[in-house]
Amino acid sequence: TLETLNLPPKLVRRASICAYEAEMNIIIHAYSGRLSLRVTADEITIVAEDEGPGIPDVSQAMEEGFSTATAEIREMGCGAGLGLPNMRRCADEFSINTNLNQGTKVKMTIHLPSEG
Repeated sequence: TLETLNLPPKLVRRASICAYEAEMNIIIHAYSGRLSLRVTADEITIVAEDEGPGIPDVSQAMEEGFSTATAEIREMGCGAGLGLPNMRRCADEFSINTNLNQGTKVKMTIHLPSEG
C-alpha cells in the first residue's frame, strides 16, 4: 500500500481521493472500466479508463456541482458533481480524453518529494 512506502500522509490522501473519485465515476457512469496505479521514485500515476457514454462537454463536467448522475444515484449520496474537480485539485498533473459512445480516460499524476 502507499502507506507502507512511508509516503507523506498528505500525498497518500491526495492519491486516495483521486482513485476514489475515479472509481465512483466508473461505477456510476460506465459499462465497464479499470483503474491502475503506478508508483515510481518520482511520482504516483493513477489512470481510470472506461467504456461508457463519454463526456459531451468536458469543460462543463469540470465545473463543481455539475452532474449527470440519476436521482437514484444522488439519493445514495453520490453524484454531487465534485468527482472531476476533486481529481484535478488533488493531482499535480491531470488529463482527460473522452469519446462519445466509446469511453473516457483520466490520467492523474502526483509528484513525490525528492530525497535529499
